[in-house]
Amino acid sequence: MDRRKRKLIIEQLDSKLAAFKPAAVIIRPEKGWLNAIRTSLNMPLNALGLKLDTTPQGIKNLELREQSGSITLNALKEAAEGLDMKLVYALIPKDESVEKMIEQRAYEMAKKIVMRTSASMKLEDQENTNERLRKAIIEKAEDIKDELPKYLWL
Repeated sequence: MDRRKRKLIIEQLDSKLAAFKPAAVIIRPEKGWLNAIRTSLNMPLNALGLKLDTTPQGIKNLELREQSGSITLNALKEAAEGLDMKLVYALIPKDESVEKMIEQRAYEMAKKIVMRTSASMKLEDQENTNERLRKAIIEKAEDIKDELPKYLWL
């Protein structure tokens, strides 16, 4: 994939994920969303059980699996539909954006590579100045970012 196309894909992905950023600060209810919504609606376990063709104990188990984090996305989607809701699912970057994540990782990788080379040069009495090292790291990071090699994530 060429550099421009990859850059466009990353920009489009960041644009889509930006809509989910405000949701990152929302804290999941202690007993999970299913329980919080069901009890807020004053819906008994057996009523949701009828919608999902399961027993009240099956619904309780579903809620417990959500609470513990062991629920599957399919089960959560079905339960949401039973509550006349829609499951919304996304992965969002911990920091600003996917692009920023790539830049940071490329910079870290470039610094390792340049400093390793610099250490070898120092042993050969060919030490670089701090300014040259800084420029070399920035240039190498740009190259890595443009190439987006698989080793960037190792």
